[in-house]
Amino acid sequence: MDTAHTPWQPPLIWRAAQLLARALVSLLARLEVTGDVPAHLRRGPLVLTANHISPFDPVVMVAACQLRGIAPRAMATAGLFRAPLLGTLMRHAGHIRVDRGTTAVHRALDAATTAVAAGSVILIYPEGRIGLDPGMWPERGKTGAARLALDCAAPVIPVAQWGAHEVLPYRAPRGMLRGLARAVWRRPVIRVHFAEPVDLREIDAADPGAARRATDRIIDALTDALAPLRPDEPDTPRYVDPGRPSDTSRAHRRRSG
Repeated sequence: MDTAHTPWQPPLIWRAAQLLARALVSLLARLEVTGDVPAHLRRGPLVLTANHISPFDPVVMVAACQLRGIAPRAMATAGLFRAPLLGTLMRHAGHIRVDRGTTAVHRALDAATTAVAAGSVILIYPEGRIGLDPGMWPERGKTGAARLALDCAAPVIPVAQWGAHEVLPYRAPRGMLRGLARAVWRRPVIRVHFAEPVDLREIDAADPGAARRATDRIIDALTDALAPLRPDEPDTPRYVDPGRPSDTSRAHRRRSG
């Protein structure tokens, strides 16, 4: 089906929410956005993949995308869609519900594939959760983002971000007010970088293990993009959230070649 003449258009409510997110981030932190998305990709089809370090990440990503003229549709956990007001906003904005841990989880990838084919920009966190690596480096990814990109032959742009963990604690809403008050007082720097597209051209989606190889390449690219954002924190973060658990079972190991 030719969708070139009828690309998905972000509704006004989503554009307004992006402006609100930008104002909120400006109140709580100093946002620095580097890198860009090529003009011909800003309206899709495109897959944005971001590292996940804090419950505040989605607000940061929405604000950063607004600065770059992008209105992505996010793949988000089903719990957000069940919230009375937020859920209504997300449905009207075209975001995609992910029912993790259920037999319906495959529907999210089907919906995302349809959305990308219609010319949408999709934002996805390939780690599948807020990462629990002790050093807060990207974990081994789930294969959903890679399968989406391979199935649609869509470009993938990694978006690294750092600093959102200083605004909201891992266990929010527990400790949320204290975290927000601390952020208003200290105004931490949040850095977001739109990196170069990941080259997946030689990976054939039909080959065994293709999604895993593509996923590892995406996580490698995210790690490379994140390193310059935290040059003085190469091993462990300077700010450590005492409520954040640690889990090394999904540590990412870069593959040679």
